[in-house]
Amino acid sequence: MIPEFEVTILGNTSSIPVHGRNHTAQVIRFGQECLLLDCGEGTQIQMRKFKIKSSRISHIFISHLHGDHYLGLIGLLSSYHLSKRTQPLKIFGPQGLDEIITSHFRWSNTRLAYPLEFIQTHDDGLNLLLDHPRFSVYSFPLSHRIPTTGFLIKEKQGLRSLIKEKLQENKIPLQAIHEIRSGRDFTDELGNVFRVDEYAHPLPPLRSYAFCSDTKFEPTLRTFLRGVDLLYHESTFMESDAQRAADTFHCTAKQAAEIAKISEVKNLLLGHFSSRYVDLTEMLAEAQTVFTNSTLSEEGKTYPILSHHE
Repeated sequence: MIPEFEVTILGNTSSIPVHGRNHTAQVIRFGQECLLLDCGEGTQIQMRKFKIKSSRISHIFISHLHGDHYLGLIGLLSSYHLSKRTQPLKIFGPQGLDEIITSHFRWSNTRLAYPLEFIQTHDDGLNLLLDHPRFSVYSFPLSHRIPTTGFLIKEKQGLRSLIKEKLQENKIPLQAIHEIRSGRDFTDELGNVFRVDEYAHPLPPLRSYAFCSDTKFEPTLRTFLRGVDLLYHESTFMESDAQRAADTFHCTAKQAAEIAKISEVKNLLLGHFSSRYVDLTEMLAEAQTVFTNSTLSEEGKTYPILSHHE
């Protein structure tokens, strides 16, 4: 059975939470595993609003130390403590985040009820952060005013589904079933060969998701983003404010679309919208002139991550 792989947007505004939009945060669900990408102010309120079970989150990834991307973290960690969480929690983030967390809990005289582990991220290339049996999470460098990383989540090959009709026709050893499900042919002691393509269905294409929080227009990102099924890329400004985007190390929606196009991704989600825009329809139109499969991210909406062949 193919596990569900999806992203729920909790916040998609930039520095100021206005127009009903909230600071950056999103939850990735892969089967029973839930990951949190960024944790802006109000994240746990958004989780309650959209019925996300925060207790299921086992790993948190923070892209950089601008407040709109992590100021909700201390509140979330405190709520976990108050609700008697015992499940371990891992936080991945840039240098300094561990000091911020430690300082807060030291000065509030709080001893967390659960194990908390911090893993420092680095913006020096593609780095493996989490090696889960069913997926991998990588960080990659973004070009912003302070050290910033994006995150790439790639599905791993699972076990193959067996063709029931073939099993009913031929009795095969249990060891052969194990090997075939793992994608390997099996030869028994008599030299009989049980081939994967005979007894198992083909594996579905692997799926991938990429998250680009804050970055200036950076064509070299295609090295890390090539072919992903769904890309969330910041689109803070419209083309009329392109100079402002360059000055603040951000992107326009059209530039985000250009990144999607040259990276040959399947779909693009736009986000991190500037507070200066109330209506975002023109922003979407600008992006779609370059990349048709562009969509405005919506808070509370869940987007399935589908392979190119689905």
